[in-house]
Amino acid sequence: MRKPSDESVVQSGASLSQQLSQRLRRQPIRRLKMSMPEAGVLVALTDHPQDPQVVLTRRASQLSSHAGEVAFPGGKRDPEDADLLATALRESHEEIDLAPDRVEVVGPLGQVVSKHGFLVSPFLGVISDQQPLTPNLDELESLFKVPLSFLLDRHHFQMETLSFEGRSIRMPRYDYQGYVIWGLSAFILVEMLNQGFDADLPLELRPESRR
Repeated sequence: MRKPSDESVVQSGASLSQQLSQRLRRQPIRRLKMSMPEAGVLVALTDHPQDPQVVLTRRASQLSSHAGEVAFPGGKRDPEDADLLATALRESHEEIDLAPDRVEVVGPLGQVVSKHGFLVSPFLGVISDQQPLTPNLDELESLFKVPLSFLLDRHHFQMETLSFEGRSIRMPRYDYQGYVIWGLSAFILVEMLNQGFDADLPLELRPESRR
């Protein structure tokens, strides 16, 4: 499914959500047995027939955590959330005005641990390419979309060294129109590209996955 420069990212014959669902079902989904606060995030792809886009946000500068960072819509689980998918959908509704019934949920991605000590569960979903989205300016500075063709192009892919729990790890990074996609969000993004689109991008295991 990896995209040559003159071909569509999406294969013909099945919808994007069907293709992704089939691929994810064939791969083990990482689950971490850790006792810590939980969060859910939504990795939303638009259903453009040739070049879907990934929805991302930049957090508002006045927030107490992750201020100014690029992130997926999502946040901390509330007691009333039925599960972490409900968390991801509720937070996406609050942050970018994306109603839960406008998301075709594909399934879960591998769990990861954030630098602030949250066990993060990402969920992959598909939305209409025509779906209007509006950032909640109390929480977000902006929202933006990145074409899959850009992300699958190795010329745009970078690796950088970060410190995590006293260890040095190499993490992916993208620079897109003034936005820096790095850290946890970049890891989730690249893992999704590898699992869903055969991107074959280099990705090191995070420390929590080695325990």
